[in-house]
Amino acid sequence: MVCVTETAAGKIRELMDRDGRSEDHGLRLKVIGGGCSGFQYQLDFDETTRTDDSVIEAYGIRVFIDMKSALFLTGTELDYDDGLMGTGFRFNNPNAKNQCGCGESFSV
Repeated sequence: MVCVTETAAGKIRELMDRDGRSEDHGLRLKVIGGGCSGFQYQLDFDETTRTDDSVIEAYGIRVFIDMKSALFLTGTELDYDDGLMGTGFRFNNPNAKNQCGCGESFSV
């Protein structure tokens, strides 16, 4: 469903450790309406797995994705970039037909 790169997993682990989050926590990845292109990605930490969640485990971290968001995220790669052109999580989403310049919103 979603592929988490080793770099992204490392940054997620670093942020969880910095905030004192336990091993029960994971990253919740959602798609919500909004942004300049129609949909936007939302990231947050969560320790609750819901009944309709898909749980992805990669490099020692867990990512929770609800069923509705999964429809928009199939085949997506979650990466992290710390380069000259900006720092942050990057979504390589093959379902996105258009994407805003900042990469935080998309349309299908």
